[in-house]
Amino acid sequence: MEILQVLFIIAAAILTVLNLFILYGLRRGKSIGSNWKKEIFFSIIVAAKNEEDNVSKLLSSLRKIDYPEAMYEIIIVDDNSSDNTFAAVLNYKNEFTNFSVHSLKEKSMPGKKGALDYGISKAQNPFILITDADCRPQRNWLKSYAERFIEGYDFLFGIAPFDVEENLINKISCFENLRSSILTFSSANLGIPFSAAARNFGFKKSSFEKIKGYGNTIETLSGDDDLLLREAVKNKMKIGTISGINSFVYSSAKSSFKKYFSQRSRHTKTSFYYLPSRQIILGLWHAVNLICLFSFLLIRLDILFVLPFIIKLLFDIISVRINQNNFGYHFKIRETIVFQIFYEIFLIINFTGAIFKKDKWK
Repeated sequence: MEILQVLFIIAAAILTVLNLFILYGLRRGKSIGSNWKKEIFFSIIVAAKNEEDNVSKLLSSLRKIDYPEAMYEIIIVDDNSSDNTFAAVLNYKNEFTNFSVHSLKEKSMPGKKGALDYGISKAQNPFILITDADCRPQRNWLKSYAERFIEGYDFLFGIAPFDVEENLINKISCFENLRSSILTFSSANLGIPFSAAARNFGFKKSSFEKIKGYGNTIETLSGDDDLLLREAVKNKMKIGTISGINSFVYSSAKSSFKKYFSQRSRHTKTSFYYLPSRQIILGLWHAVNLICLFSFLLIRLDILFVLPFIIKLLFDIISVRINQNNFGYHFKIRETIVFQIFYEIFLIINFTGAIFKKDKWK
């Protein structure tokens, strides 16, 4: 009994330390207020596969971007779609100064990475921004990246919230996105980046080429963001975050539990290929969270077992309440408690799915 008590108390102590580091990390990484008007030229790359119904929202949002049109180009790569994605994109060709759409039949590597690699090879500008065909960047998206790139960053990633709806799967998806974002942003600001959202991702083209692009990331179909970031870390490149006003990139969450679990399992599988140091840190983080969450099941043995559970619950509430507005969300305290439990349990389900499910690019 005493050994078990010590184990749970140690887990609670580790969780406390890790949470304090996370909260500290989120206070770092702010822009120094550079002048975005320095000439930063962007190539926006989008890989689209069967996005006929979504691509109009993306292009309408890009049309509202507050940035000189002469300083950016848009490249859409239709990755062998079976619907009318290519024709839907062509309808917008005359609405932009520098716009191109490519129909891709063959590619150098499988999945989305092949389409993105092709688009990047066509880029004329030195800074690359990646987003998805079903996304909606805010009007200061390019300005925010410009402010950070002139500070010398090689890779940057921003906030990518889901649209909030009043249904269970959406709430769970949004909460998972919030918790993941808190962890990834804090880690990057502390100098230990491990993950980013490809919906809001940018880098110097020269830095991309220096690490051989996606060439060293083909262990799995996914990971066009996380594994590229891994290669940047291995090459000691400067990695930062974007949190400027009106710099979010919005998209819709998955509409069913089946699609949600499929997506999360695919993303979880990518973590199998993280750097060992990141795997250890993440493994420790999730392990102590799960230990503290389920400690209340042992209350019948000793009331002391309620302490790790209370410590975890308090930190979960504090972390969400302090940071949620910065990531585009607003959860009530009771929602935080309920969805945090869902989040932890679904981690186990997604890990199992990552082992047994096969990857596919739509």
